[in-house]
Amino acid sequence: MRRSLQLLLRSKGYDVRSYTTAKALLLDPGAHQSDCLVVDYFMPDIDGISMLTALRAAGWTKPAILITGHYSQELADRAIAAGFSNVLEKPFGEHMLLASIRRLLDAAANDQCSC
Repeated sequence: MRRSLQLLLRSKGYDVRSYTTAKALLLDPGAHQSDCLVVDYFMPDIDGISMLTALRAAGWTKPAILITGHYSQELADRAIAAGFSNVLEKPFGEHMLLASIRRLLDAAANDQCSC
């Protein structure tokens, strides 16, 4: 899934960083420059909510999308409370992910506009 998403997003012109574990992302100083995070809930080392919590504690404030094959309203509520902007249930169409990323990046750009 990670590799497929990486290829899809690169094909749409996004600069993508992909990690096999949350620990790898958290240890990469370059990851903190990312404009948006797409993360699975289940990962080998920690879950996606814990990873975003760690990023937020380190000062990262950008939008984040949680993807999961085990969707529940409780999980979605926990994810939103932790700072995720959106939760997508697998399987999802690529258009859903792309539209969500575009909407979040556009909103973030508008928030930073000093018009």
